Amino acid sequence: MFPNSYKYEYTDPVAVCYKSDLQDNEMRHVELNENTSILLVNQNNILRAVGAHCPHRGAPLSKGVLSRNRVRCPWHGACFNLETGDIENFPGLDSLPCHQVNVDAKGKVLVQVRRSDLQKNFRIKKMARRSFKDNRCFVVVGGGPSAAVCVESLRQESFTGRLILVCREKHLPYDRIEIMNSSKNKNNQLCLRNEQFYKDNDIEVILGVSAEKLDTFRSILYCSNGKSLRYDKIYIATGYSAKRPDIPGVSLDNVKTIRNIDDARSILKMVSKTTQVVCLGSSFMAVEAAANLVSKAGSVTLVSRQNVPFKTTLGDLIGNRILELLKENNVKLRMNSGIVKVLGNLYNEVREVELLDKSIIPCDLLILGTGCLCNTEFLKQSGVKINPNGSVDVNDFLQTNVRNVYVGGDIANAHVLGGIEDRVNISHYGLAQYHGHIAALNMCDRIAKLEAIPFFYTVIFGKAFRCAGYGSYKDVIVDGNLDDLQFVAYFVDDQDVVTSVASCGRDPIVSQFAELISQHKGLCRCQIAELKKHNWISELIHHN
Repeated sequence: MFPNSYKYEYTDPVAVCYKSDLQDNEMRHVELNENTSILLVNQNNILRAVGAHCPHRGAPLSKGVLSRNRVRCPWHGACFNLETGDIENFPGLDSLPCHQVNVDAKGKVLVQVRRSDLQKNFRIKKMARRSFKDNRCFVVVGGGPSAAVCVESLRQESFTGRLILVCREKHLPYDRIEIMNSSKNKNNQLCLRNEQFYKDNDIEVILGVSAEKLDTFRSILYCSNGKSLRYDKIYIATGYSAKRPDIPGVSLDNVKTIRNIDDARSILKMVSKTTQVVCLGSSFMAVEAAANLVSKAGSVTLVSRQNVPFKTTLGDLIGNRILELLKENNVKLRMNSGIVKVLGNLYNEVREVELLDKSIIPCDLLILGTGCLCNTEFLKQSGVKINPNGSVDVNDFLQTNVRNVYVGGDIANAHVLGGIEDRVNISHYGLAQYHGHIAALNMCDRIAKLEAIPFFYTVIFGKAFRCAGYGSYKDVIVDGNLDDLQFVAYFVDDQDVVTSVASCGRDPIVSQFAELISQHKGLCRCQIAELKKHNWISELIHHN
């Protein structure tokens, strides 16, 4: 049921090098012309050519990590199959264009590009169309990255039944990471796909409607618009809602959370050069908001009960350096503190906040980054088991205890690769997309096992921090210079095993570690000293 294929037109062959110039397991960035670049790879004496840049944010894949017939992005860990160009791990949506490679009698490597792929660094995989002979109905609930990937992957995996995407927000799925950085963009410019894309691929999208109740006995989803949807299989990725702490005055006007595009737009409209902003929390949301707004506002103060931001993920050493970075860029800091009262004026607007030490600071806008709640209330009495924190346990195929109900993204309590055996509930953008893809494969009976690697990234004042892995640690070993923000940090547990790796300015080490974990390998403390002298992680990756 795929659209009719057609014969592609290719450019004339272009000689890019001699085969003898390429060593085994070598990647080379080649400029085919002024507008088209390719990644040429020699692996096991097989030459392949794909797009040179990651479609997600444009990272040069030649600086990435080469493993068994795939390349991993050096910035955010997305993976692409070198034979097909297909995306296999996330973030991102699109795949790489693939090019024809031949070697002539003189040993020259000749590359031909589809004319339709000239000047492109991405390719959208072919999708099936709906067949009215297929009476099945799959429902996907959620308007975030996980649901968006799931509906695409279902069509890519030849699902030809009725496909419905139910979104609580009034917007098509969009890039949530960019909502605070895109005040000049229209809403549709942030959308992952436009309305026509969903129409072309027979994906019914219901906007501004939330799930109200799930009847797993009858396989019916009841929606807030009064309608009910009968399904054969359902994928639920309803994500989080921002949590408001129990503080007197927290319901005043100008007290905001940031969870969606409307939150971000309302905040950006309120901020001017005289606005005194307070951000509460040490989460990524609070810190990124403080960093984003300090150049737009009169002042920004970060208030946190913890001594450093990102303590759980990055530890005290890196957290302290991030504090210095915030201070260097004029963010005021009140750490080891908290807000006990929000004070307003006669117009019900916040004007001051009182801290734990009874000090009072002026505040025209209070942004709460104080945690999230799982959007799983509608699953109560559904038969789907819910944990006390609202998350849902899933198996390695993202099935719940009800066979035809799948759950992923922020609300999933799922296994990850690495040194931890228990399920974990992690909110990462790329992980949510990966869940959507794996769920779709299993809904189409492909039997795809979950092999997730947590990969976190953030940019603060132009400095990119990345971290891969998950688990407790007792020691942090830093290679490099924290002051210059050029370092790699190895988090080591009480068994001397490296549970995660973080870096700033030292790509692609975090992606290399992610690739190691994906191969069920790892690092221990005794290997770190050698890594400082010679980065031989790539040798571990290619060693079977």
